[in-house]
Amino acid sequence: TPKKGRVRNNIHALRTARGWSQAELAEKVGATRQTINAIEQEKYAPSLELAFRIARAFDLAFQKVWSFEGPQ
Repeated sequence: TPKKGRVRNNIHALRTARGWSQAELAEKVGATRQTINAIEQEKYAPSLELAFRIARAFDLAFQKVWSFEGPQ
């Protein structure tokens, strides 16, 4: 069976650098604080739409927020 890769993100560092709480980011992107928490901890990979909304909230290119780590 093929091994899966992982979606990685820089959300925690980006969010704290801006002084935003998880709840503030969640409100900006139309998600719950719990969802933002799970995404930051890489326990949950968001939909592509939500991933783009998060990048837009930071006013950054998608690749500055998200990366994909392929199987080892």
